[in-house]
Amino acid sequence: MRNTADVTGPAQDRRAGHTTDARAGRHGEGRRPEGDAALLGFARALRAAGVAASAERVHAFLRAVDALRPGLRTDVYWAGRVTLCGDRDDLERYERVFAAYFGTDGTPARPARTAPPPRPRPVLREAPAGSRTGPPGERRQGPPTATLASSAEVLRHRDVAELDPAERAQVRRLLAAFALRGQPRRTARRRPARRGDVDPHRTVRELLRLGGEPALLRRHARAERPRRVVLLVDVSGSMGPYADALLRFAHAAARGRRTEVFTIGTRLTRVTRELSHRDPDLAMAAVAEAVPDWRGGTRLGELLREFLDRWGQRGMARGAVVVLLSDGWERGDPHLLAAQMRRLHRLAHRVIWSNPRKARPGYAPLAAGMAAALPSVDDFVEGHSLAALERLAAVVQGADTDAAGQVPGSWERS
Repeated sequence: MRNTADVTGPAQDRRAGHTTDARAGRHGEGRRPEGDAALLGFARALRAAGVAASAERVHAFLRAVDALRPGLRTDVYWAGRVTLCGDRDDLERYERVFAAYFGTDGTPARPARTAPPPRPRPVLREAPAGSRTGPPGERRQGPPTATLASSAEVLRHRDVAELDPAERAQVRRLLAAFALRGQPRRTARRRPARRGDVDPHRTVRELLRLGGEPALLRRHARAERPRRVVLLVDVSGSMGPYADALLRFAHAAARGRRTEVFTIGTRLTRVTRELSHRDPDLAMAAVAEAVPDWRGGTRLGELLREFLDRWGQRGMARGAVVVLLSDGWERGDPHLLAAQMRRLHRLAHRVIWSNPRKARPGYAPLAAGMAAALPSVDDFVEGHSLAALERLAAVVQGADTDAAGQVPGSWERS
């Protein structure tokens, strides 16, 4: 007579092993660290586009990807859309960032509108990760998602002056999804709120409406609005390799109602109206026609004085966040630049200088213009890459320079 334990024991061991593998896969122990870094980079790109992807939402996104298949575009797409988007306005931004970050491969990431969204499917964890396939008839769209995301994450830190045409096109798509808002400030207006000071007028009106019966106290608080942002973009010859990326960054910022953009070189040109086109390429073409001093010299002191005399002193720079995107090369008198920077610092709420050359090894602000301007600069940051521009956007919104490398609200996987 055969021993039953001899027959059932291995099978039970195999089932137990499969259950352990399933639990390990469900908790993400088989995930690669570079895959998590790529997905976190995607979440940072969404924040730069204006999507409020909080730490809790990013955590839920990573857990959803663990439960699905990290190597399949469709699963990653729906995991992110369900967990990271909290508003209807976020959907359009999510579409743009996903297409720019993961690529399109000639096929749309989302199914046709006539088809219903796919229902959650049970995923069998018995097979090894490398041999697991999707349902019959479903084909994978290009390389694994982690590979595409890793390449995009590496591209975020590359110097834009060293990119090839294909990489520049991808960076332009990511820049088109940017959103830039100034640091919030409290206004004199008040709005109804659950917590705050007691609103006597609304409270009395509520008591009169109830005929003197007891009623809850009505409260109000100061309303907030973003500060005005003024961008001064250097388009001189020394800034030629970075001018296109910086102007596209300015185009994304100019979608806000309280953003003004000027170009500086040998002349000062206001290009806010030209950058109002929704299409980035049309906006760049309009700027090219409006700016007469492409790749010329640099007269920072004289042009800054012109800006303050014509616009800044009258109110545009008062209480605003002023960002200068320049390498600091000055052909004019550096003492004039230092005097105008002090004048700007007295008017503006915050003065930020973004220098693409700052990221180079051994850089020191020895140029006459940069050395003259630095004493009146609140934040001195880099501006050579997509990641550097994301940090710049965080500083504009009020983050500290030291903590700008980690965008507020980001979450690191333990």
